Amino acid sequence: MNDAGYEGEQKRLRKEADAAVWKDSPQEDAMISRRTCLKAIGGGLAAAAAAPKDFALAAQTVSKSDSSKLAMPGPFRGRVVAVANPAVISAGKYQAEAVGVMMRRGMTDLTGAEDWTAAWKRFFEPGDVVGIKVNPVGQPHVISDGTVVREIITGLEAAGVKRKDIVVYDRYRAQFFQAGFDKWLPEGVRTSSATEDYDNIQQDIKGYDPEHFIDLPLTLPGFTVDNEKARRSYAARFITKEVNKLINLPVLKDHQSAGVTLALKNLSHGLVNNVSRSHGTRSLNACNTFIPAVVQMPVIRNKTVLHILDGVKGLYHGGPTTPPQFVWEHGTLYFATDPVAMDRIGWEVIDAKRTSVGMKKLVEDLPDMFSTFVHRQPEHVEIAGALGLGEWDREKIDLRKVQM
Repeated sequence: MNDAGYEGEQKRLRKEADAAVWKDSPQEDAMISRRTCLKAIGGGLAAAAAAPKDFALAAQTVSKSDSSKLAMPGPFRGRVVAVANPAVISAGKYQAEAVGVMMRRGMTDLTGAEDWTAAWKRFFEPGDVVGIKVNPVGQPHVISDGTVVREIITGLEAAGVKRKDIVVYDRYRAQFFQAGFDKWLPEGVRTSSATEDYDNIQQDIKGYDPEHFIDLPLTLPGFTVDNEKARRSYAARFITKEVNKLINLPVLKDHQSAGVTLALKNLSHGLVNNVSRSHGTRSLNACNTFIPAVVQMPVIRNKTVLHILDGVKGLYHGGPTTPPQFVWEHGTLYFATDPVAMDRIGWEVIDAKRTSVGMKKLVEDLPDMFSTFVHRQPEHVEIAGALGLGEWDREKIDLRKVQM
């Protein structure tokens, strides 16, 4: 195929991928169930959507609210609000009063609403069942903090969402409880997980939905693409059946295979099984294709309506664990409906910190004892932009900085 033919094929496939997003349901109490197959072609990601033969409206009644109207990149494509406050952290601990002020400013500046309540009502209403995807992986140093989680819950309540309809989630139950999230939650708020704890294979689909998956010709060493479970990643029942909207609460972290682990990766590696195949060995690294493929699944793309990046503390090297010598206090919360724009800004922040301490930028970095992968792949952010998940072009990103 010549260059012109290749580019035409890429455009066609991207158009098909965009068309995979669910259409508005004619039945308020129904959500569309669809299987999605994504194929890696020629070293770049081309996504094609395939509906099953028995494609039909599923009898889901989680809520009458249709979150697909808020599907990524959401109503504020390219807009990122960064609220910085040096008073937000003291002696390594988050300061609740400062977090509250920052959250209120961030939400109103993102939405243009005149007050906190109106900002939350832009996304949520009574009857919604809302999930909050936290990140406990970098415990104890850099995780989604409980003070931020509680302010999110306060915002949801302001919009009329009842506590019993708020579900705080991480994929691994053991990590969630080890981090202490259950101790930080107000009474009545529920918790959920997909499986008990991390394992190396991750192909058991208990806790996952067999009707929602991506199918990629990629497996862990020792498996073949003839093995259906080895080449598929199934969405957690949490996202397909328990909630109708999701708030994504990632943290500001470096990652030795993905380059950065921000909004996109908090979704891709937290909402499906069989993720280890995306970085099976030091040189078998496919995060650049895997992450966008998962996030563009309709059930994830449609339901994730808000991203709040906890950048009060950050990690600039050695992720996903958090060697304490690479942790720094950034003192900033970020707000967006567009995960690509958010991740591009977060990537810039991490690179700026790295260069300020004499380290190379992520794409130029070489392996060391803390970061062993041959090549990092932060380009998953640009590829997600090419799939229409958000704004990659820096000139089109509206970064609104607020210094408190």
